[in-house]
Amino acid sequence: MDGALALQPEPSPAPVGRPRGRSKLKEPRTSGTVALMAWPQAPGLATRVAQRDQERLRARRARRIAALLVVSGVCVVTLLLTAFGTGGARLASSTGPAPAERLLPSGPPQPQVVALRDTLRVQLPIAQGRVTAIGYHASGAGALALQPVGTQANAGLFGRLVNRLLGDSSSGLRYYLVEGGVGPQTSGLDVGAPVDTDVYAPVDGTIIAISDQIVNGKRFGVRIDLQPSGNPGYVVTVENLRADPSLNVGTTVSAARSKIGRVIDLSSVEGAGLAHFTQDRGQHVHIEVHAAASLTSP
Repeated sequence: MDGALALQPEPSPAPVGRPRGRSKLKEPRTSGTVALMAWPQAPGLATRVAQRDQERLRARRARRIAALLVVSGVCVVTLLLTAFGTGGARLASSTGPAPAERLLPSGPPQPQVVALRDTLRVQLPIAQGRVTAIGYHASGAGALALQPVGTQANAGLFGRLVNRLLGDSSSGLRYYLVEGGVGPQTSGLDVGAPVDTDVYAPVDGTIIAISDQIVNGKRFGVRIDLQPSGNPGYVVTVENLRADPSLNVGTTVSAARSKIGRVIDLSSVEGAGLAHFTQDRGQHVHIEVHAAASLTSP
C-alpha cells in the first residue's frame, strides 16, 4: 500500500453503492492460520537421548578393551614362544648322525656336572661336542633318583615356565624325560653319543667291579662299578660300553679325565628311548647310582 513499489490505485467506474477512486487491492487481513509446530522438547526425549549416548560410550569402551585384550594376548604368546620355543627344544650341540670326523677320538670332556645325588656329583662322561642328547628314565627299584642339572627340553609350556624361573639354565644342559620303566623317573641317566665315542669316568673313585653286560642271553659290552671318593655309601654303575684294556679292579680313576671305554651299539637288541630325541638310533652310555649296601652282582 505504501512505498515505491506500491500499486498505484487506478480510478475505475465505481460500482453501485461504492465510492469512486478506491484501490483494487484486497483488503489486508487481520489474522492467519499456520500448521501446528512440534513441542521444543517432548516428554522423555532428553532421557532417551542420554541413554543412547551412554550406550554408545559403553560400546566404544568395550571395543577398546577387547582390542587391548587381543593385543595383550598376542604379546604374551609371542613372548612365551620367544622365551621357551614351541616344545621341540633341542640340544645346543648337534643331535643328528655324527659325520666321519666325529668318529675319531674326541678326547676328554670339559669338567661339567650333569646330575646330583646329595653331595655326589656325576660329571658328563662324553665330550660336549659328541653328545647327541641327554635323557632320564626309570631304571628299576634299586636305582636311586638323580637330580638333573639343566632344563627339561620336552616339558610342557607350564613346565618350561617353571624351569625358566627355578631351573638351572646357566649350565647350558638340556635333558629329556623318557617315559616307561620301573622306579624313580630320573634314576637312569643316558648320555647319547655315536658308537665308538670315548667314555670317561663320571666320578672320582675306584673301580670295584668289571662284569659282562648280558642282553637277551648274549654278552654286549661290560658293566663297570665305581666307588666314589668321599661318598663310599654309593656305587656308580656305567653300562653300554666296551671297557678300556688298561682297566682293572682297584684302578683309581678321575672324573672327566680317565678313559674307561667306548660306546657300543645295542640297537640290534633293544630300542633306546633316547632315539625319539635324536636322528640316530639313540646309542648312549648308561649311568645309575645305587646304595652300596643294596647293590647286588649282575
